[in-house]
Amino acid sequence: MVNRLKLNEKTIREAENLGRDYQIFDTDVRGFSITIYPSGNRAFTLDYRIAGRQRRMTIGRWPEWNTVAARERAKELRRDIDEGIDPLSLRETSREAPRVNDMIARYLAEHTPHLAARNAADQHTIMHKLVAPDWGKKLVTEITKADVEKLLTKIAAGRARPSKAKPNNRARKLQGPKPTPVRANRVGEVLRKMFTLAIGWGMRIDNPASGFRRRIENERERFLTPEEIGRLAKALDAAKDQRAAGIIRLCMLTGARSGEVRQARFEQFNLDLGSWSKPAATTKQRKIHRIPISGDVAAIVRQRALLVPRGNPWLFPGDTPGQPVKEIRRFWIGIQTEAKLPDVRIHDLRHTFASLLVSGGASLEMIGKLLGHTQMQTTQRYAHLMDSPLRDGVNAVASIFRPRPQLVHDADQDQKSA
Repeated sequence: MVNRLKLNEKTIREAENLGRDYQIFDTDVRGFSITIYPSGNRAFTLDYRIAGRQRRMTIGRWPEWNTVAARERAKELRRDIDEGIDPLSLRETSREAPRVNDMIARYLAEHTPHLAARNAADQHTIMHKLVAPDWGKKLVTEITKADVEKLLTKIAAGRARPSKAKPNNRARKLQGPKPTPVRANRVGEVLRKMFTLAIGWGMRIDNPASGFRRRIENERERFLTPEEIGRLAKALDAAKDQRAAGIIRLCMLTGARSGEVRQARFEQFNLDLGSWSKPAATTKQRKIHRIPISGDVAAIVRQRALLVPRGNPWLFPGDTPGQPVKEIRRFWIGIQTEAKLPDVRIHDLRHTFASLLVSGGASLEMIGKLLGHTQMQTTQRYAHLMDSPLRDGVNAVASIFRPRPQLVHDADQDQKSA
């Protein structure tokens, strides 16, 4: 039996099966061989010695790897070995190194429990549906800034969605992808946080999501006109479900988010002082938020106290015993139709509340406090609404330079005299 020859496809194919492992070494590359196993399988291997230790590394199975490719790989490994690099140790280390799936699992387990339930659920969706499918099996250290940019670009481009125009699922046609730049920016923020934590966990030494390119967000600006507010109020008065109508009224009168109103409890309202203390568990900023309330809001609270059974803490108790109202979307769809407001969302009532504050002379700082904003830049979106009082001031200055009728008359008299 020959144990050293010029390896090629023919010699490998014709190698005998001796019922035990044995090697046929290549004459060109030192340590490079084909190993024949009792099962009949064959694999290219490289035997080498480094730091006084004899090692054997499998390059790949034959015929998935052909002889030429395996020999070139053996030459590359030989060059690394000559430089003191142990390729087998590197492979073993990479197998033990954390992968993105490991990082995601730890992030979701350790970080999201401290977030609001809705935010935590959204981040689970981001990780499982947007990040893991593309990166899950990669090493944490393999992710680069280019990878982050590629993923966010893909997310910003959106995806095709089934049309809901027809009730028959079989008849639905795919719509074109709808760009989602806001979603891409939110994913970028989550990735930046996760990689920051990964640095602390010792998974890598830098943050590839730091300084990611933010997409331009065209924020929706929809404010109800006085006429639309009147139609909304009329539709709410005529609604059969006055429990849901009360939720909408409080959203409009306080600028609160619908979730904060749905989970409101009687104990949070101080009608003597005219205030509402929202607990941290229900606010987006995860802090207690105390705001003043109007007499109309106090009247709604008193009315609900007469309607809600004694001992029930919820201002708007739901159909499930011991729970508040969970969902009012169907009710709102009906109100949209009745009030002819097809493009208005419940959250637009919050924007309308802010616009009315501006028209009443409130400052941005005051608006931010009433809406519970933690960052001034969030409130800045309402700054342009202050153009009206500014324009009035500009017009007042301009009026000083307008020619008065008497001055014009005097000028005419001067021309006649001349």
